[in-house]
Amino acid sequence: MLTVLRTTWPLLLGILLLMVGNGMQGTLLGIRGNIEGIAPGQMSYVMAAYFCGFLLGSRLVPDMIQKVGHVRVFAALGSLISAVLILYAVVPNWIAWSLLRLIIGFSFSGVYITAESWLNASATNETRGQALSAYMIVQMLGIIGAQILMNTADPAGYLLFVIPSVLVSFAFLPILLYPQPAPQFTTIKRMSFARLFRTSPLGCVGIFMMGGVFSAIFGMASVWGSIKGLSVREISSFVAAIYVGGLVLQYPIGWLSDRTDRRQLVLALSAFGTIVAVLTILADPGIVGLLLAAAAIGGVANPVYSLLLAYTNDFLDQSDMAAASAGLLFINGVGAMTGPIITGWLMTIAGPNGFWLYIGLLLAVLTGYAGWRMTRRPSPALDQSFAVISPTATPLAVEAALESAGGDDSPNNPAN
Repeated sequence: MLTVLRTTWPLLLGILLLMVGNGMQGTLLGIRGNIEGIAPGQMSYVMAAYFCGFLLGSRLVPDMIQKVGHVRVFAALGSLISAVLILYAVVPNWIAWSLLRLIIGFSFSGVYITAESWLNASATNETRGQALSAYMIVQMLGIIGAQILMNTADPAGYLLFVIPSVLVSFAFLPILLYPQPAPQFTTIKRMSFARLFRTSPLGCVGIFMMGGVFSAIFGMASVWGSIKGLSVREISSFVAAIYVGGLVLQYPIGWLSDRTDRRQLVLALSAFGTIVAVLTILADPGIVGLLLAAAAIGGVANPVYSLLLAYTNDFLDQSDMAAASAGLLFINGVGAMTGPIITGWLMTIAGPNGFWLYIGLLLAVLTGYAGWRMTRRPSPALDQSFAVISPTATPLAVEAALESAGGDDSPNNPAN
């Protein structure tokens, strides 16, 4: 790991600063929207626009890179991000914010694709797994660090919009000055959704559900906290706890995943998350209880996402894994676009509890569906090792993570 850090630290530093900037803008908008009197239903469209832009970026940016190159795309999208982060404060209107969030989601998707391709090219076959683990850890640490910076200024002012803009601008320096030539970029072949669903119905349905869960957590947590009447410190601590839980539990769950039926883990974790959501609604705990609930939900969302990817790839040979993962990421993106909108609608009807209600309902459906699928066919052989993958990862990072995890070229029969 020390060798990886020594050779890739400029890239990892740039990614860390990018994630700090991204993490700050998500939390800040939820708090500032409440200050500006923007209704939860309207804020839900603002938050959903990010995931719509991210999905568009994952489909369109690879073609842009092939036409004009990594460096130009990276610099152009970076300039857009810095500008948008400042413009939020200039036009505090939910329609304008929705458009800006669409742009910034598209831009961050492209920036991640570019940065991940450089990181992948800079690693060897022996160090790629460690490099990607470091990358995922840095992503979560960046969002956790962003929540700390949320407490440095008044969210009603301009400084908290300036800080992430400056950090994002600084992030491009170590990446663009990194002495690694731009790698060759190849697009990932596509797999039809019909074939993907035939291969793993649980993978498709589960990834769609987790897209909704993750977007509710990432997009609406600060909106929920503002309606709940939490302070800025409490909201930022709540968001940070989500990612601390995800960071801590990924690896022990990954260890279990390679030794047992992955569907059992998906079922158990989803059921646990459902119970946490229900108890949070019924008990209406204080801040300590809310932080524990946040850590638990984060500890469920991130590992279940990785489990579903690994489970789907257990039915595929190595040559099809990248295409299947790209399809699953698209399904995840569609689920993510709907998550904030439905959460905002439920919060309009049921108040702050609508946030937990939506998360609990999705996890309950996944629990039931996973249990039903376990009766339809036996568990496949665990040919594909668990790979720690963030829901924000692009197809390129997922492909590299799966290659690093390794697999068997003999596919299991999905028709059982």
